[in-house]
Amino acid sequence: MGFQSGASGLVKILLGIGLPLIAAVVWGTFVSPKAKVKLPDFGRLLFELLVFGAAILALYGAGRPMLAAIFTGLVLLHLPLTFLFDQRD
Repeated sequence: MGFQSGASGLVKILLGIGLPLIAAVVWGTFVSPKAKVKLPDFGRLLFELLVFGAAILALYGAGRPMLAAIFTGLVLLHLPLTFLFDQRD
């Protein structure tokens, strides 16, 4: 969606590459199984909700409401299961 925004070229690059890259670096640093700094469960949950929520909003904003709904359902299934099966490490 970032590259297709009506904004200037620099904003398109920032939205299309910059924000996903920042999210990936932060995810790798704080959330991934091999993270150097582990967030507490509540902080990790908030970060995951922020990233997944942004993806859902991007899908919806890109005119893909069905994909946004499907992804929402998958996130709502995934997050509780990671706690239930102790997959937070």
